[in-house]
Amino acid sequence: MVLPLVVGVDGSESSLRAVDWATDEAALRDVPLRLVYASLWERYEGAALAEGLGRSSEQVMADDIVEAAARRAHRRAPDVKVTTDVLPDDAVSVLSNEAHTAAALVVGSRGRGGLAELLLGSVSLAIAGRAACPVIVLRGSHDNQARAGRHRRVVLGVGEGPHGTAATRFAFEEAEVRKATLDAVRAWRCPAYESTDHPLLTGEPARLHEQRAVEILESALSTAAAEHPAVDLRRRTAEGSARRVLLDASDEADLLVVGVQRHHGHSGHVGFQLGRVAHTVLHHSACPVAVVPQRG
Repeated sequence: MVLPLVVGVDGSESSLRAVDWATDEAALRDVPLRLVYASLWERYEGAALAEGLGRSSEQVMADDIVEAAARRAHRRAPDVKVTTDVLPDDAVSVLSNEAHTAAALVVGSRGRGGLAELLLGSVSLAIAGRAACPVIVLRGSHDNQARAGRHRRVVLGVGEGPHGTAATRFAFEEAEVRKATLDAVRAWRCPAYESTDHPLLTGEPARLHEQRAVEILESALSTAAAEHPAVDLRRRTAEGSARRVLLDASDEADLLVVGVQRHHGHSGHVGFQLGRVAHTVLHHSACPVAVVPQRG
């Protein structure tokens, strides 16, 4: 079964931009597009009462929103199959459930209720930390226009540990369908306590940390690089914090990909640990950000 790209829509300019971006992505991947709107009117009124009263103004608005979004997607890519749904629940619950049968979720950086000065909407941030599939948050291009890849460049932030495996595969697949360069970046830093003033040892700790970054990069990329030989892969290590290195790289990228690690909460709930790097790029990236969970 071909899984769809799912877009959370709410009528905001940010969500319409997400529809545009996801429509282009669905055309590239040759997958269906599913547009969903979360509505609580039926939960509050009760299904039986709602049927007796006819369609509420909230339901009419919800239907209008998804229908307008579907028309927008069809105009942009007539060959993409589009389905719509209005679901009686809050946005985070709706999108979290949709994630189990989606190739990826696409959301705007903030919804109808968000103030322009807010860095990232609460729904977008919550979904990025909960969804069981990749989540693409539409950062950058704040004139609400989703443009085709101008830079032909996908950036992958390479971390440590196995939780980056899914993100690496996702980044290679995105670079391949876009015919874009994949810029795989590993940041490194030399802790201050390892520095020395001894002239014979100057630079040695830094060299060791840089070499370790090179080794991590090679280990993380080797399997996926062999599986995607057509991808133009560029490996790069950079001194500095991962947050700053990735934000700088996002300035000339069409997509920034980072991985997140599964964790178990105190209540037994399974979620994903965004971490400081993911939080930072979600709030400040100059391009769309794909947050990819490690499954299994």
